[in-house]
Amino acid sequence: MQDRTPDGPVRELLAAVLEALDIPHPATVGHQEAHDRILNDRVTHAKIALRSALDGGPLGVDWDTQYLRERLAEHPPTGYVTSDQAHTVLAEGKTWSEAVTLPTGEEGR
Repeated sequence: MQDRTPDGPVRELLAAVLEALDIPHPATVGHQEAHDRILNDRVTHAKIALRSALDGGPLGVDWDTQYLRERLAEHPPTGYVTSDQAHTVLAEGKTWSEAVTLPTGEEGR
């Protein structure tokens, strides 16, 4: 059976696209807006990189991947409490309210 796992530049681009899309879910509906805004920004940049790669962009797939990774660094999944973060705080014995409250003066955890 033939291995169909992509490699090289295509694999790197696909990994960057997955990184763009696979951000943590928010712990509460109240954090959904921040999550959705960040995800939308990341999706937009993933679409630009994919479109360029599929259209044979003049700078190549490596450049498209680098472009995407730089844009993702500008739009990190912060500014909201994730489900995993909330569960970690709950496991420390804190209340739900404490678990889903962003620390004062911080963009996120």
